[in-house]
Amino acid sequence: MIALGSSALMEGFALIGFETHADPEPEAVENLLQELIRNQQAALVVIEQRLTRNPGRHLMHAQNEGGRIVITEIPGIGMSDAYHSRAENLVQNILGPAALEVQE
Repeated sequence: MIALGSSALMEGFALIGFETHADPEPEAVENLLQELIRNQQAALVVIEQRLTRNPGRHLMHAQNEGGRIVITEIPGIGMSDAYHSRAENLVQNILGPAALEVQE
């Protein structure tokens, strides 16, 4: 279990036993994912959404591969209202913009 993101966000993940990488540079994210891929390691990687905006080759590979390395994007602190996951966008593209609206 690995978490990558802002220092404040990583404090909580460290408390529950994640290996954390606070405020990583894009190169550090790529190096970590390259190592996981090369060593064929299984991993749950929780990554702050801002770090996925311009994904490198290894991050894209891990996101598209599925299975051994699971990538989960999370919003930054204070950004949960503006957060939209890749899965949400995919559902809306397939089923239409109203697919995820709450029915009252």
